[in-house]
Amino acid sequence: MTETLAFSATETDGVLAGPVRRPANASRFDKGTIHDDATAQTLGFKGGTVAGSIHMEQFPPLLLQVFGPDWARTGGLSLFFLNATTDGEPVQAFCGPPVARPEGGSRAEVWMIDTTTGQRVCEGTASVGPQDLDSHLRQRLKTVRPPGELRLLTAPVGARVADVPARLAGAYRDGREALITEPLRVYSDPAEFGEIVAIPSRAIHALREVEVPLWRPTVPYVGLFGAIELQMLAGPVFVEHDYLCDGEVLALSDSPKTEVVWYESTLKEPDGRAVARMILMSRLVKASAEVWR
Repeated sequence: MTETLAFSATETDGVLAGPVRRPANASRFDKGTIHDDATAQTLGFKGGTVAGSIHMEQFPPLLLQVFGPDWARTGGLSLFFLNATTDGEPVQAFCGPPVARPEGGSRAEVWMIDTTTGQRVCEGTASVGPQDLDSHLRQRLKTVRPPGELRLLTAPVGARVADVPARLAGAYRDGREALITEPLRVYSDPAEFGEIVAIPSRAIHALREVEVPLWRPTVPYVGLFGAIELQMLAGPVFVEHDYLCDGEVLALSDSPKTEVVWYESTLKEPDGRAVARMILMSRLVKASAEVWR
């Protein structure tokens, strides 16, 4: 069974709460991004933001406790991000009681709060079993309204790319593993699965390889994650492993301050076997792009 390290949870009325953690803004030195204090403050944020993919790393030990070891192979985590946090702010992850799904497996509500303000950082669902086609983000996708004017996003809904190479080479040689809020033994020890398992933010990185050929603008802009769903189909995802990735634009939208793209990507073995799937919603900040000035 996947082992957790230095993790303990408490249960109240069926809700499991993980420990309070202080995630680091691992990309705070990436100048010109939403994680850079100066850039983020120029765009109205209080400071460089902690990526949503980093917050996702706080959930796996909690979900392994709720759903059991199968979550590493067929588990899903579907999160909509509500309020950004900055480097070192205290947050706590929660998981409600699991409910059986008609198609098999189970689903539970999950959320994270900023323990200083009480605000929700994110909310959504987690599941185990067959792919959850009624996840939190798939439900939200049904309500996405058509966009008004788009100046950055040019790829149409339904645009696709296939067989984009995706390899997590060197993922454990850049110090990132030292910043994980909730380490698991499988992130450093190949004994359980035969290979080293990618931490969630690294698995997401592999699934993002489709962005450049699929939809990413060629002009400079600042973007941030609005929502991420990571679904294991025949997981887990491994580092130093050659994959291919397919992608499709699911929806386009906008708000007064952002252009919005939703896309889905599928990570697969070279023989075509699907390993993991992701839905990602990215917000492109209008004020950061010359075409909106």
